[in-house]
Amino acid sequence: MKAQSGHDQPSLGATLWDGIAGRCPACHRGKLFAGYLTLAPRCDVCGLDYHFADAGDGPAVFVILVTGFVVVGLALIVEILYMPPYWLHGLLWGSLAILLPLVLLRSFKGVLIALQFRHKAEEGKLASE
Repeated sequence: MKAQSGHDQPSLGATLWDGIAGRCPACHRGKLFAGYLTLAPRCDVCGLDYHFADAGDGPAVFVILVTGFVVVGLALIVEILYMPPYWLHGLLWGSLAILLPLVLLRSFKGVLIALQFRHKAEEGKLASE
């Protein structure tokens, strides 16, 4: 990856990859998370303060939508092609509906935080009159 100067902005692909990998959106090397979903207070490499990062419920909403689409789509395909018993549907899709969000949530949170940094997103403020 090419070094970033003050005015260069990383490509969208690099930003997305940094978010998925849980790396600092500024230096692309430090850790974004201190735990599985706990945001670190600052980057351990460049010192970027992560106070700007507020993903809110966005990652959870996206993960719920993606999980629902995948689970329902696959369940319909399997039902049409193989017609397994209902207990097997429950076992397969119940397990997937629990595991898929656990796998996706950290990546989606990292991507949303990286995009916030890239676009300098801030909390909305009312204009003073």
